[in-house]
Amino acid sequence: MTWTTAKELKAQLVRLWERGELLRDFVTYNSRFPLRLAIKGPASRDLTERFDAVRAWAAELANARPLRLEWQEIRHRVQGTQRLPAAGWIDSLEDALVWLGRRCEWDRFASLVEMTRQQNPFLLPWLGKRPLQALELAGEWPRLLAVVDWVKQHPRPAVYLRQVDLPGIHSKFIETHRAVLAELLDLALPADSVDTTKTGVAQFAARYGFLDKPARIRLRILDPAIHLVAGAPCPDITLDAGSFSRLAIDARRVFITENEINFLAFPPVPGAIVIFGAGYGWEALAQARWLTQCAIHYWGDIDTHGFAILDQLRSHFSHASSLLMDRATLEAHRAFWGREDKPQRGDLSRLTAEELSLYNDLRDNRIREGLRLEQEHLGFGWVQEGIDRLLQQD
Repeated sequence: MTWTTAKELKAQLVRLWERGELLRDFVTYNSRFPLRLAIKGPASRDLTERFDAVRAWAAELANARPLRLEWQEIRHRVQGTQRLPAAGWIDSLEDALVWLGRRCEWDRFASLVEMTRQQNPFLLPWLGKRPLQALELAGEWPRLLAVVDWVKQHPRPAVYLRQVDLPGIHSKFIETHRAVLAELLDLALPADSVDTTKTGVAQFAARYGFLDKPARIRLRILDPAIHLVAGAPCPDITLDAGSFSRLAIDARRVFITENEINFLAFPPVPGAIVIFGAGYGWEALAQARWLTQCAIHYWGDIDTHGFAILDQLRSHFSHASSLLMDRATLEAHRAFWGREDKPQRGDLSRLTAEELSLYNDLRDNRIREGLRLEQEHLGFGWVQEGIDRLLQQD
């Protein structure tokens, strides 16, 4: 039977709740009641063949409270004039809340809206946009408002999140709710207090002018003649990006590798250092402008992402070259070929002709689908020979 049941009429109302529409109305002062609910009823043939079922169906709807029925008269050649439900009506919001059993949630949301209207009305659009999420955060809402208010009073504060001094609020609370706070702060703060170039929860601190944990750069000295730490001929050092950018170091050549064991095992090279790479994050390294005076060699995986990382590195250091990311290396290590699960598909504009040719073959699966060769699978003798050839070119 395809006739609309009371349960299906209630489901129409449930969908409005689950989409947040009824709660959103409270923020926007919209009134949708009396609310009409569509009914699909029996056809003329049903009155002839299933008259008792039709009567039972109409009676069921008539007894569904708080539903009010709109009736229509149908003249039937056998059964005569019959009154059948044509539509259902919910006359008031109160009736809807009773039928849904959502009065408590409605009252809770209404209190959030009133609290926000009094403390920070700029945030009302967020409640209208995400009413169900607001309900989930009801217990945290006063603290979220307090954080927003604190940041409004201390724009771009240049302190760590740990230093936000509010009763009952600690840095973990702010870190846990960074995604929500970002949306709220974007609404509440003036434009000059938000750095819109910083996006995502990882850049929350920078977006709103908080101090963040400094990016760190790890390097090894590959030449004992380079003196950086007294008494340590070839130290393994980690520095914050600012300190690294101010290094006064007599290095002519810089190697970058993404694999820690390759970083640790990298052989001695005159006048050189090796850096443990940062993948797709080169902004910290880019602060060190002294690197523009050094030969830079990037050694990454032979896969689409390896070449994409190289391409991005060249956006900061256009003179960077690749190391051991060529066809000869790929073919020599065929036994170690692996699979790249989610290949890079975009075009790369900063590769050499040889690099681009290999990248396109990998991207377009011309050699083998999803082909990759991870750098840690290269034989150490092959690595040493590659470095020796590089040095002989000088």
